[in-house]
Amino acid sequence: MQQDILPYITDCKTAHKKLLAVLLDPDKVIINDLHKIIRSIENNADFIFVGGSTVADGDTQKLVIELKKISNLPVILFPGDHTQIAEDADAILFLSLLSGNNPEYLIGQQLKSVPKLRMSELEIIPTGYILIDGTTKTSVQTVSNTKPIPNNNIELAVNTAVAGKFLGKKMIYLEAGSGAQNSVPLEMIKEVSENIDIPLIVGGGIRTKEQLENTYKNGADIVVIGTAFEENTHFFDII
Repeated sequence: MQQDILPYITDCKTAHKKLLAVLLDPDKVIINDLHKIIRSIENNADFIFVGGSTVADGDTQKLVIELKKISNLPVILFPGDHTQIAEDADAILFLSLLSGNNPEYLIGQQLKSVPKLRMSELEIIPTGYILIDGTTKTSVQTVSNTKPIPNNNIELAVNTAVAGKFLGKKMIYLEAGSGAQNSVPLEMIKEVSENIDIPLIVGGGIRTKEQLENTYKNGADIVVIGTAFEENTHFFDII
């Protein structure tokens, strides 16, 4: 089992090098069109995240296999549940939903994933997943049946992130949700970043160059672009 993606991310954090991931949802990507967008992704991103809140069984594996054929970028699973594990990927964000009160997404789905993960060569990266209210109700909220942290409750977000670190998580992911009207508040990103010493991922609602730059400036180590690229594959040309 290779263990080189998390060390690379950690080294980049130490060197103050910012990273970018493009999130592809297997339910929304047309595999036959991948060759049309892969160059734009490779020219701008460091990683490809693959996952979605609701994905048909087997679709994640199909997308990962095609991505590995045409791209050298690391493919990292961002699974909505245990059925989205694809053994051909390079790594998996082993997510625990820390912001909700639903044990199914805190530990239940993780238990179901163990047999498959133990047989795989995936690099497993324990990640604390924290939903932040982006105004719009997202599919993550619906599927997980949890409420996000209010976007004005910075103290709760910080304490949740620190609790994740204390639990041994190797990264923290602040998520406003796919298609969120508002991104994670900059002040919240700043405070969380200043209170943890592990890599911070931020995603959801980022649609402009200014938002992207400000998210980095306030402490994000990795920014995830999903819906903006999904809706306009020329997104990186525009910004």
